[in-house]
Amino acid sequence: MEDPEHQMEVSDITQLVPCKEVAVKIDEIMQQETSPLCAVDIEEVIKKQFAYLSGGRGEDGCPIITFPEYPSFGEIQEKEIHDVLTYLTSIPSLQAAGVGFILIIDRRQDKWTSVKGTLLRIAGSFPGNLQLILVLRPTGLFQRALSDLIFRFNKDEFKMKVPIIMLSSVTELHSYIDRTQLTQELGGTLEYCHDEWLSHRTAIEGFALMVKKTAQMLQSFGTELAETELPNDVQATTSLLEVHTEKKEKMKEDLRRALNQGHGLFESINEPIRKDPGYTLNQDELENLATVERLLGQLNETETAFDEFWDKHQSKLEQCLQLRHFEQNFREIKVPLDLATERLAAFTDPGNCTTQVEHILRDLSSHEEKTCEVLDQAKDLASEGDQLIQNNHYAVDSILPKCNELRRVTEDLASEMQLRKAFLHRCLELHQMLEKAAQWCDEGIYLLASQPVDKCQSQDGAQSALQEIERFLEAAADNKLHDLDTITSDYETILNQEFSEHVRKVLQKQEGMQEMFEKRRVSLKKLAAKQTRPVQPVAPRPEAFSKSPHSSPGLRRGSENTFSPNKDALRRLNYRKGECNESRTESMSEEEENLSVLRRHVMNELLETERAYVEELLCVLEGYAAEMDNPVMMHLIPAALQNKKEILFGNMTEIYQFHNRIFLRELENYIHYPELVGRCFLERMKDLQIYEKYCHNKPRSESLWRQCSDCVFFQECQKKLEHKLGLDSYLLKPVQRITKYQLLLKELLKYSKNCDGSEDLQEALTAILGILKAVNDSMHLIAITGYDGNLNDLGKLLMQGSFNVWTVHKKGHSKVKDLARFKPMQRHLFLHQKALLFCKKREENGEGYEKAPSYSFKHYLNMSAVGITENAKGDYKKFEIWCNAREEVYIVQAPTPEIKTAWVNEIRKVLTGQLNAYREASQQKSSEQVFQSPGASTPVSSSSPFKSYQKNNKKSDEKKSEPASPDSCFGSATSPKYPEKVRGECYTSSMD
Repeated sequence: MEDPEHQMEVSDITQLVPCKEVAVKIDEIMQQETSPLCAVDIEEVIKKQFAYLSGGRGEDGCPIITFPEYPSFGEIQEKEIHDVLTYLTSIPSLQAAGVGFILIIDRRQDKWTSVKGTLLRIAGSFPGNLQLILVLRPTGLFQRALSDLIFRFNKDEFKMKVPIIMLSSVTELHSYIDRTQLTQELGGTLEYCHDEWLSHRTAIEGFALMVKKTAQMLQSFGTELAETELPNDVQATTSLLEVHTEKKEKMKEDLRRALNQGHGLFESINEPIRKDPGYTLNQDELENLATVERLLGQLNETETAFDEFWDKHQSKLEQCLQLRHFEQNFREIKVPLDLATERLAAFTDPGNCTTQVEHILRDLSSHEEKTCEVLDQAKDLASEGDQLIQNNHYAVDSILPKCNELRRVTEDLASEMQLRKAFLHRCLELHQMLEKAAQWCDEGIYLLASQPVDKCQSQDGAQSALQEIERFLEAAADNKLHDLDTITSDYETILNQEFSEHVRKVLQKQEGMQEMFEKRRVSLKKLAAKQTRPVQPVAPRPEAFSKSPHSSPGLRRGSENTFSPNKDALRRLNYRKGECNESRTESMSEEEENLSVLRRHVMNELLETERAYVEELLCVLEGYAAEMDNPVMMHLIPAALQNKKEILFGNMTEIYQFHNRIFLRELENYIHYPELVGRCFLERMKDLQIYEKYCHNKPRSESLWRQCSDCVFFQECQKKLEHKLGLDSYLLKPVQRITKYQLLLKELLKYSKNCDGSEDLQEALTAILGILKAVNDSMHLIAITGYDGNLNDLGKLLMQGSFNVWTVHKKGHSKVKDLARFKPMQRHLFLHQKALLFCKKREENGEGYEKAPSYSFKHYLNMSAVGITENAKGDYKKFEIWCNAREEVYIVQAPTPEIKTAWVNEIRKVLTGQLNAYREASQQKSSEQVFQSPGASTPVSSSSPFKSYQKNNKKSDEKKSEPASPDSCFGSATSPKYPEKVRGECYTSSMD
């Protein structure tokens, strides 16, 4: 990646190498704005010398152009005259050319017609300003007289705006131009060599072009450097440095060649002075000399600037190479550091004996030696990075974090190494204590088994055996283990479940041995005190006490995850339908506009989160689920995870397909009508019930995840996906999503009052809450253990909750009043359409779903045989559920009055529905008996797990009168009375 700092500095090459200024100087020298001609372009025409710039000047500094005797001047083409005059007028400085030129036309040996032709052609081709034209007319008598006469009467024919002076001799010329400014052919002292002048002009212009080309090359080179990105590896950086160095040397060679040429040109122009110190350069020569000096100065400045730039650029490339070496070394050292950390993390096994721990310690020591070498290399690399920073390296922001990371990793690794060593030494210490205690127990058991039984029958033998036992017990302080609490407190950091179990076994063995010793001591003391009848005791075998009996731990059932929707939201709210116009009005009030903005905001959140949710599901299915079928990844999948994709992911594929293909697209149709989105939810409410299946499977999925969460397969998948969170976080997404819908619907409903679609939103919210409640209830339901029947046969689960319960049983002459118990029973009740279940809630240890409670089944009542009393004496939160003419009464105390009211209303609905159904069945049966023979009988069957019985129309004499008010009692007065021993009445297991 290109370094910003480097980019900024390299881009300044245009300032370090003033190419534009050089180009301007060259253009100024060559006057290329007005005359793009160079001497080399018209060199052959200039060599004819029909006009030349001698270097002389007039009184006002006007440049003098001389037209010498040239008999064939009339044969020269107009373009050649124009090119030469254009070039000659471009040579003097702009200031001198601006004053105007003086033309000296020498036609002393020619005819008047030649003078006339020359003046006419000059008038038509001269491109510059004219100050004065001096003509040396023919010297012949006839031609002189003719020229005077014709010029006097035809002067306007030349169309010149400057004076034209006809001179008869050179002497007259000297009165206008100083002799020092005239060449020797015109009687002056100015030395002029046309070939030398042409050579100098060609050389100066060639040198100027070389300087310009060199500057352009430097600019191009700088641009190339500015656009070159710094490589990301050592080899490419080294290659780039070599290429740039080679180009730099070539540029320096071109600069040296240009400088040598410039110095040679300077010496050539200055050669007359070197030969004759008294020689005075003419104005053109002085300007040429000044031009070469300026170009040489500019070239020197360019070289200096280029050298400075190259030093910075070379330093930058060298620093870049240092950085790439540092980064490469960092990557190389990071691999063994990570391996050392990973290897060190494996030293967590406390071992199962002293020998194994000692072996692990030896492995750790060997690993420590190898790790120390890596740590030294990492520290050296960090010091190297510090040195780069001290040397003002440009990439401090990149080097410093790596140095800090190296120091952190080395310190953490060294610290972790010491912690692991301390951990294993503590494990070794505890194992030695356990082995020592176990060996002491074995020796004690062997001692008891080796004592001769016949000798212990005598008083002396018993006394001797007792003393032997006492001596053995004196060594208990050095060998005996402390109690479990002390060991747990002292070695809490190293005890895992397996190690703790081992400690408990050794302690049990020790306690068993001590109990045996105590019994033997008591027996021997009695024998030593008085002689008793010989008894043949049975000596215990050592192996009988080497193993302590343990009850195998029972399997703990993982409880399910539950939803906790707002129960108040489960009640259907009856909103008055707002009267809204069928079409949207163009002008809305400010309040309506604000509500519209809020609705759009919620709708945008719904769509954005829905799209993100679909992408996350696809990511999980492709990045995890599909990889479980990938043959390349099969070797990474543990045995416990193989063929368990259905358990781990549940019906996530079904959920993804529904949201991706249907639900998301339908939601997007309501993006401009958020208040109407409730219709979409209502239309797809049946499809959204697929979340119940997913939530039911969630406990199994999480249990499987906990077994395999540390496997390499999941780590590789997470690394490929570049996820910061593990798979378990994404498996929770569907549960979070179905809960999120009710929150968004509440927000939309709050901003959509009195709008079209508000009733649909309310109905959709109620339906979503109903799904959440159904899922929540069913999650509790599947946590019930101990029920032998099929819970689905009990009908739909209507309500569930925890209560305090007292019972009163009246059976025959016995009367049990559980109501008298000071503490009520804690029971979790499940109300079905056909039965009421009493369960005992049992909290489980663990994390996540494994921490959810389970429910032990205790008792159930058939809803066709119960009645209720809404208000129990003494507490407005209590109500009664009874059956068999109040022979069994269950006093139920709800947590709040609201919960009590909800349960009473729901039970009343069930009983009312049963009563209505019974009446309809009775009427139908009576009408059917009219068409049946008197002896015919039709058996009654029921799909319920409870047995159905015919109604006993006789009233029981033992039945007590019940409260008559329907408000205070809604009982089974119309319900059939069942025999006492049938299952349909009630089923009771232990209520404790």
